Amino acid sequence: MPLFDDKSPMEYDAIVVGTGISGGWAAKELCEKGLKTLVLERGRNVTHIKDYTTMNDDPWDLPNNDRPSQEMLKDYPKQKRTGYTVRPSHVHWFVKDTEHPYFEEPNSRFDWIRGYHVGGRSIVWGRQSYRWADLDFEANAKEGIGVDWPIRYKDIKPWYDYVERFVGISGQKEGLPQLPDGEFLKPMELNCVEEKFRDSIKSNFKERTLTIGRTAHITEGTKGNRGTCQSRNRCMRGCPYGAYFSSNSSTLPAAEATGNMTLRPDSVVYEVVYDNKTGKASGVRIKDANTKEVMEFKAKIIFLNASAIASTWILMNSKSDRFPNGMGNLSGELGHNIMDHHFKVTASASVEGFEDKYYKGRRPNGFYIPRFRNLGDAATKKDFLRGYGYQGGASRENWMRGVAELNIGGNFKDDLFKPGSWRIGMNAFGEILPYHDNKMILNYEKLDQWGLPTITFNTVLKENEMAMRKDMAIAGAEMMEAAGFKDVRTNDDNYGIGLGIHEMGTARMGNDPKTSVLNRWNQIHEVKNVFVTDGACMTSAACVNPSLTYMALTARAVDFAVKELNKRNL
Repeated sequence: MPLFDDKSPMEYDAIVVGTGISGGWAAKELCEKGLKTLVLERGRNVTHIKDYTTMNDDPWDLPNNDRPSQEMLKDYPKQKRTGYTVRPSHVHWFVKDTEHPYFEEPNSRFDWIRGYHVGGRSIVWGRQSYRWADLDFEANAKEGIGVDWPIRYKDIKPWYDYVERFVGISGQKEGLPQLPDGEFLKPMELNCVEEKFRDSIKSNFKERTLTIGRTAHITEGTKGNRGTCQSRNRCMRGCPYGAYFSSNSSTLPAAEATGNMTLRPDSVVYEVVYDNKTGKASGVRIKDANTKEVMEFKAKIIFLNASAIASTWILMNSKSDRFPNGMGNLSGELGHNIMDHHFKVTASASVEGFEDKYYKGRRPNGFYIPRFRNLGDAATKKDFLRGYGYQGGASRENWMRGVAELNIGGNFKDDLFKPGSWRIGMNAFGEILPYHDNKMILNYEKLDQWGLPTITFNTVLKENEMAMRKDMAIAGAEMMEAAGFKDVRTNDDNYGIGLGIHEMGTARMGNDPKTSVLNRWNQIHEVKNVFVTDGACMTSAACVNPSLTYMALTARAVDFAVKELNKRNL
């Protein structure tokens, strides 16, 4: 990547803050449209393939069979709540809580899972990629919740098409109005037990569908320097084949190829600078992450893509005479309406039969059951608002099933070379409503290592979500029982907002500047040359993974911004 150095300019056509899913897209689109663009990342540089240090390691190559030591966990008291981010194979992609602290109000919990490096969480994301439907964009207005979205599906559909063709989304078309079909590559295959489950659901529940997950993996052909998925399922370590979409393998190389991008890692952006004379932002101020040197860069357009919490932190800390409570915060909504997808309600079962069946490879994907509650008809209506979907999979137990056994001897060892019994499990992901009092505030009494304010969160699940969680368990069990699976169990595990790693909503879009931060083009209402297109912009959460929508919104906003710039409106 072309890195910033002593000879680099201090003024650009555009600045992008953040290099994750949406930041990579902003960089690509701005550079391809001819704008000289400075891309700022607060963490270290990561070079595709070269810096994927554990990409080929087997469990026995890793400390403690890829399990964290108690000493390691001392640095990750909050990150470890996920149960998987602190494994030796990929813990280097996540920050140490001891070095990057944040705080929670009493009786509140927020799990802020962060990765500070070029590529951000695009290196480790779950890759599930689903479109929103009008059902989602219209829900707030119909139910009187929060504020109305300023766009509908028709506004974003062409941009879903656009980003899907570049990213490479594998999936199966199902013709469901609540989950629009897209531009798909060849779908991955369900295994025999999942096929049985699909057929049973189709026979017993007319409003429900099981399909293969729609995922950002190349399953046929190539895209640029990216190859086909090898079914290794080591995705969180970084994919040397570039088979799954990440900024490092895809959008940043595309931006680099234009010759218009300058990348500066180790750049902690702490303020967007407001010019009272022009009524626009003139640039950003940063602190070098290593030297703490303060620098100011100027640009005509600024895109904030640092993640939902970090982008809003920057705006809240960008104070001026016009914006004493943070840039774009005349509505008072900045930092409020935090959302996520609540999950960890599971259903699982054992499966008899199919002992003569197996599957090939380690498919980095599972099945998906789209939303089937509250679809607008009496048959699907429940006593809570919105809905949820399930992600899951079936597999055969492997040799690890013998670890806890008390058996010994040759016959025991021989048995462990044979596949074990089949099991199936799934996890529900539900929508959280945009509550004004689920919020973040800046804490100027507890500063970080750069002398900047930390964040204190106040977020809780409310009655609507708790009612939904009960239904998640009931519906999951009834589908498994209908399929004839045995020993069906449900569980509502320990969940806190943020744990879904789909944080959204802190600088929401809306039609009215009095109740929202951004307009329909992701512009700050009062500062037209500043755009926010990461999760902060979301007005509601739907119940599907949001990254595809961030990408589409970003491409759409850049297209608008450049056209406005060319018209001299910015």
